[in-house]
This record gives sequence, structure tokens and C-alpha cells, in this order.
Amino acid sequence: MSNSSSIRHFLLLALADTRQLQLLHFCLLLGISLAALLGNGFIISAIACSHHLHTPMFFFLLNLALSDLGMVYTTVPKAMHNSFWDTRTISYSGCAAQLFFFMFFISAEFSLLTIMCYDRYVSICKPLHYGTLLGSRACAHMAAAAWASGFLNALLHTANTFSLPLCRGNALGQFFCEIPHILKLSCSISYVREIGLIVVSMCLALGCFEFITFSYVQIFRVVLRIPSEQGRHKAFSTCLPHLAVVSLFLSTGIFAHLKPSSISSPTMDLSVSVLYSVVTPVLNPLIYSLRSQELKAAVWRLFAGVVIQGHQDISNIIQ
Repeated sequence: MSNSSSIRHFLLLALADTRQLQLLHFCLLLGISLAALLGNGFIISAIACSHHLHTPMFFFLLNLALSDLGMVYTTVPKAMHNSFWDTRTISYSGCAAQLFFFMFFISAEFSLLTIMCYDRYVSICKPLHYGTLLGSRACAHMAAAAWASGFLNALLHTANTFSLPLCRGNALGQFFCEIPHILKLSCSISYVREIGLIVVSMCLALGCFEFITFSYVQIFRVVLRIPSEQGRHKAFSTCLPHLAVVSLFLSTGIFAHLKPSSISSPTMDLSVSVLYSVVTPVLNPLIYSLRSQELKAAVWRLFAGVVIQGHQDISNIIQ
């Protein structure tokens, strides 16, 4: 029997068995990471450089894009490395760091999505109080609270998880370090503490979900009473991207962790985990860009400026 003090590395779940499939997965992950970098990077740059986008909604969207980038680049680089070099290992300290940052970014993401729902609620249901309730100072405080809560949640879970004695090997059934799979290696009854922390986190998440549900019920009640069709369309267009992102985030996350064991299989578990931890953060900028004309125009202007500058630089080099 071994314990956590003798474990120097963990074995992650292999994405493929054959060399050809490993290289294919490396290329797919490389494409996903580049798509995440370009999509979220353009959104961050467009919002930062466009003064007319310096509003609470786009300020929180900028923070959401940062958390999306963090989620992708916490898990994908190591998976790419393992696929390219045909290995499964991750060091003990590397696993702890990966778990901490993943919990940090995913916790902050859910908090930011809840705050963005509050922004939409105030904008539509209490428009006269929007400037008071969502001033620049209030927005900064809410964003800071989202990141601070994510940091605290990640710190508590990581410290508690890696304080448990591990005596059931070092093989994790996941392509990145995740709490449920590390707990399966524990041989101590003290893992109940971590389950207690998970229950507390789930209760807080449930509270956020109830707030989001209540807010959207109120929003739809107000929007449906708007007399003009154009007004209803404009109100819905500001809410649908956020609602789509929340639905995708929650549905994939809940299914990944609460799916029935009868339909569970290694292939399905891997596919669902990739969907909620990697694909969802990549799709978020696309969802917002397609629905927000202001953001789409700002991104295109930024992209055109980059292309023009690139042509000018090439011309100068040639000359």
C-alpha cells in the first residue's frame, strides 16, 4: 500500500491508444486552443479598445472571456503534451496546480454568469436604477468578488483534496486532474470533509441557479409586456446570448457529474468532460459575437486593423 507522500506523479486518462489517433487528438486540441485564444482574445481586445463598449454588460463579458481562456489553457496544454509525446504522466505538484486553477476559473465563471444575469435583470426590469445599481465602482466590486470567491473556493478544495492520504494507486480516470477522480484514490474516511465542501459548493451553485431562474422569469414577464415588436426583439437579443451560455455551461457540467452510471462509459465520460471543460469556453465568444451587433462590429474593425497592419509590415519588409 502506498500513500500520498510516496506519489510523485499521477497517470492521466489516455485520449487514444494508437499513435495516429494521438497525433490526431494533438491537432484537434491545438485547433481548439487556437480558436479559444483568437475568439476570446478578439473579444477582450475589442472591448478594451472600443470606448462605446465600456458598459457593465461588456465589462463582465471581458471578465468571462478571461475565465474561458483560463479554463482552456489550464487543461489543454498538458493533454496536448501527453498526446504528442505518448505519455500519461503529470507531476504531483502539477496536478495540484491544475486542479487549483481549473476550480478557480470554473468557479469564477459561474459567479460571473450570475452577475451578468443580474445586469440583464436591472437593465430590463429596473432601467431607471441601472446607473445607480451598476455604476463603475459597483461593477468593479462585483467582478472582484467573483474572482475572490473563485480563488477561495479553489484554495479550500485543493488544500483539502491533497491533504488526503492516497493509497489506491495513481491512475486518474480523467484527462486532467479533477476532484472526484482524486477522491477515488483516497483510503481515508477523512475524504468526507471534501464531500462536505463539495456539498457546500453545490448549495451555493444551486442558489446562483435559482437566482438566474428567478431573474429570467421576471425578465420575460417584463419583455412580453413591451408593446412594440422591435422593443421585444431588442430586449430578447441582449438576453439570449447569456441564456444560451448559461444553459450550455450548466447542462454539460451537470451531465458530466450527475449522469446515470448505467449509461457511463470511458468514451462517453471523456467526451462529456471535453465538452464542458474545453468546448464550452471556445463556443462562448462565438455565441456572444453572433448575437451582439455592437460586439461583432468592434471585432471586425479590430480584425481588419490587424490585417491591414500585417500587410503594411510585409510591404515594408519587402521594400
